[in-house]
Amino acid sequence: MSNNPAQEHLKHAKTDLPIHELILQRWSPRAFTDEPVTDADLKTLFTAASWAASSSNEQPWRFIVGRKGDASYEKIFNSLAEGNQKWAYEAPILFVTVAKKTFTKGGAPNGSAQHDVGAASATLSLQATAMGMHTHGMGGYDKETVRAFFGIPTDFEPIACWALGYVGSPDSLPEN
Repeated sequence: MSNNPAQEHLKHAKTDLPIHELILQRWSPRAFTDEPVTDADLKTLFTAASWAASSSNEQPWRFIVGRKGDASYEKIFNSLAEGNQKWAYEAPILFVTVAKKTFTKGGAPNGSAQHDVGAASATLSLQATAMGMHTHGMGGYDKETVRAFFGIPTDFEPIACWALGYVGSPDSLPEN
């Protein structure tokens, strides 16, 4: 597990209320190191996400994961808005969250699907924080590009793109 102690203190939340330290330490950096995230750590993170609460235990979340240098990473990166591309290229992992819009049994609409994907994303983000990593969710991306790149069926909805990795130096970011 890596960590950048010189940077970690920058964004820790301050509160007079008894909020758990893990929640206070979670933040969304834009500067990442290029340190790889191991397969074992990825498995832990996505297993943590699977423990999130969901309506009828449907677990409507799906994750498309790209590791820097592979085709999935390039597709996710190329779907990002230009403003996100300016910093996200440093993250060793990019992933997309996708919601299954209908219940598996019976096919009725799942009105909680997007909420449940958010819960899984939050759980994953807190697990990342506990492991010395951070996530940064992005709404600035082209959903239809993601859908086309990955052949996402109409019964599924792309929700967000995410960067994952270890905190880097803010000095590595573009001026803007």
